[in-house]
This record gives sequence, C-alpha cells and structure tokens, in this order.
Amino acid sequence: MSNRAELMARVVTESRRHYAAYVLFNQALADHLGLHSTDLQCVSLLDLESGPVSTGEIAALTGLTPGSASRLVDRLEKAGFVVRQADPQDRRRALVALAPDARARIGAAWAIPGNAFGEVLDRYDDDKLEVIADYLRRASDVGHDQARRFTSGSSSSTPSPDRS
Repeated sequence: MSNRAELMARVVTESRRHYAAYVLFNQALADHLGLHSTDLQCVSLLDLESGPVSTGEIAALTGLTPGSASRLVDRLEKAGFVVRQADPQDRRRALVALAPDARARIGAAWAIPGNAFGEVLDRYDDDKLEVIADYLRRASDVGHDQARRFTSGSSSSTPSPDRS
C-alpha cells in the first residue's frame, strides 16, 4: 500500500473515531443541560444563524419534518433555551431565536471542553488550521449532501461537486 493510501486510510479511521467520540460528547453535554441531543444540535445551529428563523427553517437545518421541528421548538421553549417572537414581515408567523441567557448557559457548560478542544488546536500553526477548517467545511458539505441523498431515497452515490 502506498504512503498516500495508508494516510487516506488513517484519515478515514480517525474521522470515524472522531464522529463517534463527538456523538458521545454531544449526548453527554445534552444530558448535562437536560436536553435531547437533537435539541442541543438545534440550539447550536440557531447560535450560528444571523437572526431568528422560522420553524420550517429549523426543520431544514436539522433534517426533521416540520411537525418534529415544531415539537422540538416546544421542548426548547419549555426548557428556556429559545423564545418565539412575531415575524415583523408577517405577524401571523412566529420566528424562533435563542433565549437571552441560552448562550451563557451553554457557554458555562462548554467552558471546560472548549478549553480542551482549544488546547488541541493550539498545537497547529495557522497554515494547518486553514487546512483543518477547509476539511471540516468540505466534510460538512458532503455530510449534508449525503444526508439529503439518504432522506430523499436517491440511490446515487455521486459525490457533490467541489465547492472551493
């Protein structure tokens, strides 16, 4: 086996280990916060949005059905992590935003693990961090594409085009 093939196999193996470890970490953090792991991911995704979003947008972000997304928002609202607010463009429609103290609550829980992850990243110079960030973005794109492929019932296994 060539050095590149060995390196590619190592990256695949380590990626699988990383994903498994992150699922376990995500579940432990969700349990610590009293949330379901999907609810925690929704809160994390809402934190990345520039403003409030509709329940339909939450469904698209999370891959849930609209009904499941609505129940997820109900749970998060009850737990105090999100608030519903009237859409300024259409007062009949509600938008969902993180509750004012949600970032602080999650930030407090993330303090120790965030420092630990930061220590790992501190070992890399800026050029390597660029590569890591690029890989994570591209791998996320592939993950989204493949999730859509599975949920749409498509049997195509053609990878998505390069999105440089």
